[in-house]
Amino acid sequence: MAASLDDDFEFNNQDYYSLLNVRKEATLEELKASYRRLCMLYHPDKHRDPELKSQAEQLFNQVHQAYEVLSDEHSRAIYDIFGKKGLEVEGWEVVERKRTPAEIREEYERLQREREERRLQQRTNPKGTISVGVDATDLFDRYDEDFEEMPGGGFPHIEINKMHISQSIEAPLTNSDTAVLSGSLSTHNGNGGGNINMTVRRVTSAKGWGEVELGAGDILGPLIGLKVFRNVSPRCFLTAQCGLQFSPRGLRPSCSLMTARHLDQNTMGYLQWRWGPNSAMTTSLVRDTKSSHFTLALQLGVPHSYLMMSYQYKFQDEDQTKVKGSVKTGWFGTVVEYGAERKISRHSVLSATVSIGVPQGVTLKIKLARASQTYLFPVHLTDQLLPSAVFYATVGPLLVYMAVHRLIIIPYTQAQKEQELELQRKSSATDIAKKKQEAESAVSTLTQKRLNTSTTHCCLGLIILNAWYGKFVSDTSQKQEKAKVIDVTVPLQCLVKDSKLILTESSKAGLPGFYDPCVGEEKSLKLLYQFRGVMHQVISADTDPLRIPKQSHRIEPEP
Repeated sequence: MAASLDDDFEFNNQDYYSLLNVRKEATLEELKASYRRLCMLYHPDKHRDPELKSQAEQLFNQVHQAYEVLSDEHSRAIYDIFGKKGLEVEGWEVVERKRTPAEIREEYERLQREREERRLQQRTNPKGTISVGVDATDLFDRYDEDFEEMPGGGFPHIEINKMHISQSIEAPLTNSDTAVLSGSLSTHNGNGGGNINMTVRRVTSAKGWGEVELGAGDILGPLIGLKVFRNVSPRCFLTAQCGLQFSPRGLRPSCSLMTARHLDQNTMGYLQWRWGPNSAMTTSLVRDTKSSHFTLALQLGVPHSYLMMSYQYKFQDEDQTKVKGSVKTGWFGTVVEYGAERKISRHSVLSATVSIGVPQGVTLKIKLARASQTYLFPVHLTDQLLPSAVFYATVGPLLVYMAVHRLIIIPYTQAQKEQELELQRKSSATDIAKKKQEAESAVSTLTQKRLNTSTTHCCLGLIILNAWYGKFVSDTSQKQEKAKVIDVTVPLQCLVKDSKLILTESSKAGLPGFYDPCVGEEKSLKLLYQFRGVMHQVISADTDPLRIPKQSHRIEPEP
């Protein structure tokens, strides 16, 4: 629940550390020193002009608010975890002040849950799957002499021979009860059917839950089922399930029991027993790490017995690319599968798998998962083990993906990002205007302050000549560059102390007299200054710490 705060664009969430120009690890003494200095700089009583006095009072109040939050250990812990919005959640006043950050996070999540209860009845969690089976065996298994006799022969016959559609939605009834309604329709070679299921799940405690299932269909008949989950220990859990199917051939009872245990931080062991139409005993070992996923499973049963091993490697890239392979052998033959998976947009994942088996043949499986919807397209290429079918099943999807990714996906995602950025800018236009006005007011106040104290500066000390903040684009016109850069010379001049300027690693947009001229884009700070009569220049990234003067910033005179 706490993550919801990160999803909201909070332009007004003032960075208190940046405002006070201190480190996030700053001690109370450092906070006090910065607070006192800024108070002397922005105190309203130092201005006689009513307008400047009002502007200084606004800056003074912002500094005072930031110091009040950061100087209080309890408020600072909340602010560090959840930002300014976390301080606005109702209920903090009753929370014990002597708590660790972990306890504060837990308490915040509890308060968030209480707030979300009002909208509990309106929530659903829709999930769906659409599977379309394609028979393309005529591409490789056809007989040329037969096609020559057919009118228009020479064109292979490709058809959709099966389809499956399923959908489910959740309807929370209370904090502990949830109803799930699901249904499915299937067809294969002209024959099909469907079923509908209703499940009611109750969370009995933090250690377990149970559910009752009622179903009806036109093939297998009505169904009654019961399922129970229980955490036996922190490292072990148990699932038991039983059902009764009222089929045209009579009652068909079934039962299953599964237990799982954490063998170590990344490894799980499973043991499952099933009794019914497909009785079996299955044991499996699953190891899941940040870079790989490994599964080893053995099943002994009637009529299916097999040994299966699979491995998946996870690339640590932005697209979350994965490559996988598996081998499965049993009474009904051997199947080898290999494939790849990649994230193609924010909510979409595309994968392709080649399945080579005896006696199954060669099949290409394409899967697209978008949000909670899944689309499957198994394309059966041949019933035989043909190298040509394996080659085209491997190379074909790769070439198509590369073309589609370059011509469609990349332009689409770039346009989507630009559209979201533009919407973000429009939605925050009022806030930007307000921040700009506050920055201009701060500059006016600081300008007057600098004029009043200009006679005390030593010409041999640090002098900020020019300072700009924003996005610098070297290959554009001066007009475009000015539209994304603001002059921050005066605010930085007032932050100079003892011929030194020290800026922390926070975003500079939070400093007095600053604002963000290009929301959502990378920004830099460019400084031209003079120290002891020598010119210096430096360009610093927005969140990098900066300390001047430095010998490395010196501009060497041209020979």
